[in-house]
Amino acid sequence: MEVLNYTLILTLQLLLLLYDLVINATIALINPTNVIQLVLFILQDTFIVFTLIILFLELFNTTTFQAGFIRVMLHKFRVAIIVTIIYLCLSIGIQAWTLVVKWTDPNAYLFALGGYYFLYIVQRGWSPIYYYYYKITALRLGDSRFYKSSEWLRNQMAPR
Repeated sequence: MEVLNYTLILTLQLLLLLYDLVINATIALINPTNVIQLVLFILQDTFIVFTLIILFLELFNTTTFQAGFIRVMLHKFRVAIIVTIIYLCLSIGIQAWTLVVKWTDPNAYLFALGGYYFLYIVQRGWSPIYYYYYKITALRLGDSRFYKSSEWLRNQMAPR
């Protein structure tokens, strides 16, 4: 992958992660109106889906993947894919619950709901794991051995 393309893609990925981090850190503090909160949540989920799409596009762009070693690449990056999907599901769950409760009773104290508090803690606790694995994967996909014929690729092709 060319250095400029990789730099732009990595910058985009980090900006998407930064938006997610800012929303997670501030949404409970700023307490916006329901419609604004809905828009922020939709943007957050859209950006998480974009990070997943970008990850798959980077995987599809590698020489290893194009050579037919799909299983090798998916195995190598499966943790990041699984962590991202789990994080997306947790985010959608907490956001849906937040909006349902706030639209039903705008003055309700969300953290008084035991299940909500648990899901909130799990989602917020899972987010650093998501940030870590996604960032590490984005950096690892910049490795030149995935984009040209190399000794590593020949070793993967060798029968075992």
